[in-house]
Amino acid sequence: KIAERFSGGPGRGRPQRPGKAGSAAAPDWPASLMSPVATARRRFRQWWQARLPLSDTLTLTQRNVYILPTRPGFMLAATLLVLLVGSINYQLNLGYLLTFLLAGSAVVGMYVCHATLRGLSLALLQPPPQFVGTSATLTVVLANAGPSVRHGIGLGVLDAAQDGNWSWTDVPAQGSCTVQVAFRPERRGLHRVPPLTAETRFPLGTFRVWAVWRPAAQVLVYPRPEVNPPPLPRGQPLSGGAAVSRAHSSGEFEGVRGYRPGDPLKLVVWKKAAKSDELVSRDTMQAQRHELWLDFDQAGLSDHEARLSRLAAWILQADRLGQDYGVRLPARQVAPGHGEAHRRRCLEAIALC
Repeated sequence: KIAERFSGGPGRGRPQRPGKAGSAAAPDWPASLMSPVATARRRFRQWWQARLPLSDTLTLTQRNVYILPTRPGFMLAATLLVLLVGSINYQLNLGYLLTFLLAGSAVVGMYVCHATLRGLSLALLQPPPQFVGTSATLTVVLANAGPSVRHGIGLGVLDAAQDGNWSWTDVPAQGSCTVQVAFRPERRGLHRVPPLTAETRFPLGTFRVWAVWRPAAQVLVYPRPEVNPPPLPRGQPLSGGAAVSRAHSSGEFEGVRGYRPGDPLKLVVWKKAAKSDELVSRDTMQAQRHELWLDFDQAGLSDHEARLSRLAAWILQADRLGQDYGVRLPARQVAPGHGEAHRRRCLEAIALC
């Protein structure tokens, strides 16, 4: 009976200990209970970062520059303590000299390290739009109004800098330099630039001086273009115009003519030129009798993000072919057009859809 009571039934053998094969799985504790110190540190950092002002320019002063000893700094302090105790115990004058010489060097290095970062001015240039999956490049200009060169200054994204992703530079005296850092947005839309950090450990590496910066700029992220999109949809005939040209499965119009000097290279039909060794250009007068609309409802996919990816691929394809095209979205419509500004306008519309 005792065996049955512990084993859960007759003939089931010995009671099983927790953690052995066949026992119940250990409870899946949340991460906040497993690492309360890390959770408290993350919440404190979020609260502290929320109190920082949003600005695309920052001047480093004593109020926003912080300093702490590094691991080599703590090791130097322990070494100085051992040297001091040994010098006192054995009455070594040269030991006193070495101890206070190293201590004075550490104090001077602390002052120089803090002065290396203090007084710099940082300015963030407006980041260009990017596609999902590509790295958004942030360009920061560091200006030094002081009479001395600032050595060993690192700049990086705050979260990525903890993994060693730094961009290091030296800022000349009374000059400026440009540093580029990058981060990878994971979804489309308008994203605020993540917090940045500047750091230096010059000259001895015994102290770490850093500052945290929250830029106010935002990055527009376009949807990821579909890798192998279907051909462009057929153009719709204009009202009152004859349907002279039709679209092939490749999305190119049939109306072509001989190449004329001065025709843009994007209008040249290179496929036909490769086959017949004769340059021909698309007849833009015939193409103007059709309107190419890239419709969200006719993308042929059920997923919302997949439709936007297909529209992004179609926009890039139509722009390479030099065709006039428009975009129809559930809440917005972009009239047909062409050119770089029109392409950016269409990609912005689907990015904010």
